[in-house]
Amino acid sequence: MTIPLFLVDAFAERPFTGNPAAVCLPPAGVGTDWMQAVAGEMNQAETAFVMQRADGDWELRWFTPIVEVDLCGHATLAAAQVLWGEGLQPRTQVVRFHTRSGLLTATAQGERIVLDFPEVAMTPCAPPEGLIGALGVQPLSVWRAGPDLVIEAHDAATVEDTRPDIAALAAIPCRGVAVTAAGQGDHHVVSRFFAPASGIPEDAVTGSLHCALGPYWSRRLRVPVLRCRQASARGGLLEVEPRGDRVLLGGTAVTVMEGRLRHTAPLLG
Repeated sequence: MTIPLFLVDAFAERPFTGNPAAVCLPPAGVGTDWMQAVAGEMNQAETAFVMQRADGDWELRWFTPIVEVDLCGHATLAAAQVLWGEGLQPRTQVVRFHTRSGLLTATAQGERIVLDFPEVAMTPCAPPEGLIGALGVQPLSVWRAGPDLVIEAHDAATVEDTRPDIAALAAIPCRGVAVTAAGQGDHHVVSRFFAPASGIPEDAVTGSLHCALGPYWSRRLRVPVLRCRQASARGGLLEVEPRGDRVLLGGTAVTVMEGRLRHTAPLLG
């Protein structure tokens, strides 16, 4: 038996933009070590493993090349794109994912996919030692957002021009470090996200980050639905709508590769 494997550009309007995620569809009961090994082989920011449950819902886990994570937006978008694209679930039905962050859903709205994720609270904090020097940005404010740190910069140009010391940033005790500012032109918010401690020097587009940035900037700008741009080299666009303690993340995805994994997964038990 071989295992289906896909590469999907998420939060992308055309191929080779946005954030690529691998999506693997193994049988239920595969081991964590095997999933981590596959993620290392794929060497993408995230590899999603999607397994159908007896009730028709789906188990979903996410791995960077070196560690499992609790929440990932772009790989969830990619997983939904694969399930609908491969006819494993009708596009008219909501996809229900059971994850380490609880139940997450994906809904198709034409070509667009909307994810329903939990809000991530932002709390002000002092910058950890070495952070400002490693990032190279003088912050207006520093925040803790779940496992991440968020630095508000003076303007969008500062965000786009950030050139951090990746090795020094990897020593900061957090999953990753975001730098953000109010956007300009057609975008309300601009950001970048660096996570070298998790094996990702710079993430192209980070859905989970916007579970924190969305509510924060929505309150600051008094805008209910935000157009957000992540200013990585590949770039990506998200539409973010805070709703109480949930956040809707909207975007599109493009499947760019499909294949079969020949080395099948050992089952537990």
